[in-house]
Amino acid sequence: MNPFPAPHIRCRIAPTPSGLLHVGNGVNFVLAWLLTRLGGGSLKLRIDDADCGRARLPFVEDIFRQLDWLGIDWDEGPSGPDDFSRHFSQLHRLDRYREALAELGSKTQIFPCLCSRKEIQARSTDGLYPGTCRATAAPPADTPHAIRITVPQGSIIRVEEQEIALCRVMGDFVLWRRDGLPAYQLASLVDDIDDRITLIVRGEDLLHSTAAQLFLAQKLEAAPFLDADFRHHPLIRSDGGKKLSKSDNALSLAAMRETGSGPETVYRLAAQQLGLDTNSIATLDGLLAAAKQQKTGAAP
Repeated sequence: MNPFPAPHIRCRIAPTPSGLLHVGNGVNFVLAWLLTRLGGGSLKLRIDDADCGRARLPFVEDIFRQLDWLGIDWDEGPSGPDDFSRHFSQLHRLDRYREALAELGSKTQIFPCLCSRKEIQARSTDGLYPGTCRATAAPPADTPHAIRITVPQGSIIRVEEQEIALCRVMGDFVLWRRDGLPAYQLASLVDDIDDRITLIVRGEDLLHSTAAQLFLAQKLEAAPFLDADFRHHPLIRSDGGKKLSKSDNALSLAAMRETGSGPETVYRLAAQQLGLDTNSIATLDGLLAAAKQQKTGAAP
């Protein structure tokens, strides 16, 4: 990962309150904080809770607790769980997401979808939505349905140095869910547009999500998002090589703290991502100092 972001940075960390934060989340937050501070930019805390079926207050509280443990500060966003609930929840922005959905509907093909996950699995040969409802008439207003966007064959999106065939990896993806809430791809994009985000630090597992959001941004002609700097870092995996999951509380930052571990493990994993000497890293300030020294040494 190139540790030297462009000037005028506006970055965000965007955890979801769907479980206890794990080491991989911590590394992501440290990298976003570090790259922002290196560039003298502004960092926002955004908690993505539009999926309220998974959001739980203890998980919101865990976000603030672990950010404090890691020593990460932010320039914009909620000061705590109550401030988040009152002023920053994505559920306060549903009208804005509906506005963006309507704009997409005026510029490209979106359509209602009545299919359940079980029906899609039964009809699909590759795990993707097979286009069943593309030509279906709009259902009655009281009939639960999702809204999808048509992704034409041959849709190629370039993310960093990769060309992603969106039609093959995402298909006609969901913009609005059957439960009446915005899908992640739409809500995350709209927030990034409105927050004027210029740097997005993500795990490589979200590469396809970035492609989907760039596809939407093209339709919305959202130039700032299209010009944003994306950094997709390798995932932190368990000893068995599996992707870390919030459902495994044993791998959480909270569990690390309970065993007496300090955050230096997270700092060293972040340093490793940047090619820094991990043996010399024991604090967040030390990590920042090492990154600054590398930046100065790399300058012409």
